[in-house]
Parts: sequence; C-alpha cells; structure tokens
Amino acid sequence: MAPETARQIEELDLKDGPLILCDVDEVALHFIAPFERHLLAHGFELVARSYGLNGNIVRQEDREPASREEVRELLLGFFDAETGNQQPVAGVAEALGELSQAAEVVMLTNIPERHRQLRSETLARHGMPYPVITNTGPKGPAARLLAERADGAVVFLDDSPSNIRSVGAFVDGASLVQFIADRRFFDLAGPIDGLSLKANDWPAARNFIVGRFGF
Repeated sequence: MAPETARQIEELDLKDGPLILCDVDEVALHFIAPFERHLLAHGFELVARSYGLNGNIVRQEDREPASREEVRELLLGFFDAETGNQQPVAGVAEALGELSQAAEVVMLTNIPERHRQLRSETLARHGMPYPVITNTGPKGPAARLLAERADGAVVFLDDSPSNIRSVGAFVDGASLVQFIADRRFFDLAGPIDGLSLKANDWPAARNFIVGRFGF
C-alpha cells in the first residue's frame, strides 16, 4: 500500500459498524463508454473479446493490439481529460444514499492521487458525497486497514477480479461483490472463488447488502 493511501485512510473519521467499500469506475460512474470515445479520438478502438483492457484495445490503422504501455498512457490520458465528466450508473446514488443511513460508505478507487479532489467533487455532484481514497495496485491492504478502522462487517464492490481476490485474501469475512455496469464485460467476466454476488444493476446490489447487514 502506498504511503499516500495509508495517510488518507488514517485521516478518515470512521465509526464502528458496517462498512461499504465501493469502487468508482464502472461501479459508481460509467467508465467503458466514455473510455471508448477517448480511444477513438486517439486512433484506438476497444474490441470486447475477453475480460480486461490489455489485449482488447487495438490500433485503428492496423488492428494490432496496443502495448501495455500504450494502454497505460491511454488510461492516464482519459483520467486527465474526463474524470470530471463521467456519469453515474443508474440507481447508484439512491442505493448508496439509503445504505449510508446505516453503514459507512467509502469510495476506494485506483486513480492517480492528483485526481482525488476532482473525483470527489464529481461523485458529490451526482449525489455521492462520500470519502474518496485513492489507491495504487491491489486493494487488499487498503481494504484491511479500512476494515480495522471500522471494526464491523464489510462489503466490497469492484469490477476487477484481481482487486476482488486481493480483498478476499486480506479481509476475513468480507462479502465480495463484482459489479460491472457494462453488459458486454459483465457477460465476459468469469467465475471468482469466494464471490458473494455478481451484478450489473444497483437494485440487486442494494438488496444483497441490506440482507448482508441485516437492516
């Protein structure tokens, strides 16, 4: 876990009790659709043949796959240009608003720290005024520190299989939800050991969390 992530977590005032750790891209805010537009504007295209970005982004001119470094640069360019323009997934503000009456909600997002304030403002503008923690790499260590601070049942929502597995390994008893708003990638996502729920709509996720926390 990066020192900056640890610092952000230590500064949070978390109450004891249930904790919802929620990813942002493709969970709370749409990512795939605006990222596709960004790719097209820069001479690339997303071809959804398997789950993930690497191997599925091709150059328009020759249809060759983009390198990992090119994918990284395209992602960073997207966050630089579009972080403030991303739109909410249907029902997310209402679901989290209801759940936040009985549980702490923290947005745990893998985005450059320099975009933390803008991401927070964007979420708040769309009815999600929750703390934003920026992370780098697997989310398990950050999730464990957050869970220790809250000292209660934990639900973790993310689209990334690697992050879900990481949190499952670091946070005992966490309920793991894979949420993927984009239907194409939802259908392409394979099984994950220990997964509690796979969803692409917020009413289903909200109902599961209510049942998990018993309220």
